[in-house]
Amino acid sequence: MFSPFDDAVGVAYHVVAVLAASLTPLAGGMAAAAAIVLFTVAVRLLLLPLSYHAIRGQARQASLAPQIQALRQRHAGQPDRRQRELTELYRREGTGLLAGCLPLLLQLPFLSVMYTLFRSGTIGGRPNGLLGHGLFGAALGSHWLSGPGPVSAQGLVFLGLFLLLAAVAWLSARIARKPAGWLAAPQAEVGLAARRSGAGRPPAPGQPGGAMGLLTRVMPYLTVAIAAVLPLAAGLYLLTTTACAAAERAVFVRGVAPARGPDSGPREKRAWRRSPRGWTRRSPRRRRMMSRPSSR
Repeated sequence: MFSPFDDAVGVAYHVVAVLAASLTPLAGGMAAAAAIVLFTVAVRLLLLPLSYHAIRGQARQASLAPQIQALRQRHAGQPDRRQRELTELYRREGTGLLAGCLPLLLQLPFLSVMYTLFRSGTIGGRPNGLLGHGLFGAALGSHWLSGPGPVSAQGLVFLGLFLLLAAVAWLSARIARKPAGWLAAPQAEVGLAARRSGAGRPPAPGQPGGAMGLLTRVMPYLTVAIAAVLPLAAGLYLLTTTACAAAERAVFVRGVAPARGPDSGPREKRAWRRSPRGWTRRSPRRRRMMSRPSSR
């Protein structure tokens, strides 16, 4: 294993061990489990700026969807010109294809360190002391099918973990299926443009169709299958980090405005309104009524 990565895992191990020792007077035998949850939440909070920029990048991509669709239809037979026009559009709007992906990729080293910490039996050549602690009588280093087996007190702890993971997965999938206003409006415009051109309704941005759409809907539930083969400590980490990710997305998508929405000029401001579900476009008739001068 790469040495700097080993060092990062070792540092994280000592931080969690110190945190567990400080929590022992309050949490008793579950101090290590509480330390894992608190440490995971703390790291997610440190990564909040990256998560916010990822959501913001997705919002900008979604707000450009009608223009991108129009460019692709206008230059369908001219791939070179289409690429130049798309590049110019991204440059003018200050975004790009990786605007929503790059911040997520930057989080991977931190999340990989925590994942390795909570699933490895040894850290720096020594036994991982965190896995020797327990959660409701089940060792954090135990596996679902090892030891007493699934039909036991340890199995009930894992069953509770699986149920919580499934609930978080369902919530994550629900949030993904119901995009916020800044994403719903461009989706509607893209679908309308496609129907007018006779091309049918394409997969909406953020909601791919076909095999990719099925994978997007099933992916959140894979955490349950992954937790079934990992130590309890790693499953507890998966539960905490996926719950944090779902909460971040639920909060951020309501506060991120579209790139060319109400923060643009007066004419563009009239095209958008803030509703409980987020930013949505007003109807053309409503916009014309708002643009007329007052008779008073």
